[in-house]
Amino acid sequence: MIFAKVIGTIVSTQKDPNLNGKKLLLCKEVDHSGKPLETYHVAVDAVQAGEGSFVLLSYGSSARMTDETKNAPIDAVVIAIIDDVQITHQFK
Repeated sequence: MIFAKVIGTIVSTQKDPNLNGKKLLLCKEVDHSGKPLETYHVAVDAVQAGEGSFVLLSYGSSARMTDETKNAPIDAVVIAIIDDVQITHQFK
């Protein structure tokens, strides 16, 4: 799973029929504290996330395991909106 921040939406009028009715979000990968990293992802929104949301992405074949994404040709899905990250142990 991947931490990300929703930074926009994707609009596409021509797409695979299995994507009809699905909201596509542009997400920027971040670390656990929300610091931006270099990678971007386009993800199907399964949890009603919005722009600016700190989210958790499922990636690869696991992305097609939700009710929202079965049989859809996708690589990433937003599976959770993160409220808080608690770190109980720091590695040195």
